[in-house]
Amino acid sequence: MVEIDDNLLAQFHDPRLALPLVRRLQDTVIKEPLRLMHVCGTHEHALAKAGLRSLLPPHMRLVAGPGCPVCVCPAGDIDLALQACAVSKVILTTFGDMFRVPSGDTSLEVKKAEGNDIRVVYSPWDAVNLARQNPGSEVVFMAVGFETTAGPIAASLLDDPPPNFSIISSLRLVPPALRLLLDSGDGTLDGFILPGHVSTVLGRTGYLFLETEYQVPGVIAGFEPLDLLRGILGLVSQIAQGPPFRVENLYKRAVSEEGNRKARELMARIFQTTDSNWRGIGRIPRSGLLLREEYSRLDAVSKFGLKYNQEAVDVLPGCICHLVIMGEAESEDCPLFGKQCTPRRPFGPCMVSSEGTCRARYQYRTV
Repeated sequence: MVEIDDNLLAQFHDPRLALPLVRRLQDTVIKEPLRLMHVCGTHEHALAKAGLRSLLPPHMRLVAGPGCPVCVCPAGDIDLALQACAVSKVILTTFGDMFRVPSGDTSLEVKKAEGNDIRVVYSPWDAVNLARQNPGSEVVFMAVGFETTAGPIAASLLDDPPPNFSIISSLRLVPPALRLLLDSGDGTLDGFILPGHVSTVLGRTGYLFLETEYQVPGVIAGFEPLDLLRGILGLVSQIAQGPPFRVENLYKRAVSEEGNRKARELMARIFQTTDSNWRGIGRIPRSGLLLREEYSRLDAVSKFGLKYNQEAVDVLPGCICHLVIMGEAESEDCPLFGKQCTPRRPFGPCMVSSEGTCRARYQYRTV
């Protein structure tokens, strides 16, 4: 059993160690204004919980990007799951965050209340085991997540699941979203704080296109307050020094240069990339994962003849989740935030998920 050094962990929250980093950040001479983006829901929660944005210079803005896989899951994918749960003897399974994400005026939570057999699982193996325990039923797993989740899902699908098991793939890849942000933006993104969890799979080399193609700096950071301060300072220091910019790994205790090659190999064996819709963003080339032909028996969409609803409503009237996801607005800019839209009664996906920006801002708001 690995022993955890509580004193070491406490250092990542020590204000005395944070103060020199904040002073260096305040003293770094940079152009004004500066707009940085992180692409990780866990980073947003850590930033909000520790109040780190209050330590940034006034000319520096750190916005949240599309770093929550549940938030970017389009209504059309949820509609596929809703169709599946209506099939006789189907048990629909998914992760808990998906239960309350809206597809138009309904959700999986609503359908469960109406009597459909929909269950929360904590891993893909839970869903596979459920299929083994219920041979008279069809178990469908709505697979949602980024690279971090796609690896274990690929492993479970390669572990001889029973014939009554299938998936709806709503898996997304982070690098194509970064490309979209840079290609479609107006040049106001000055750098990225790169996602810690996803980076354990991709490694530093998974983002080298930021250096070679875009000359945009990026820093891989961990999730503790000092991790994030170091990451922000590292990014700002690069910008102050000027090009050539690079991708820097400041989370080496968890992220290696090459990442998790085994996980990527498993993903490549069972999935192929495909153009995919992202809620509120649109279709991003080669940003999703689709089962390869040789594993089509595991595809619930073809197995049950499910039809993708192109008319499914991603963004309900009054919601600005699509702007929050793209870093074009803050959660507090939304007139529904904290009023009609709360974690108890969410209106948009960014308030539903534990990784959603609006959820984090609401949970750690000052009143």
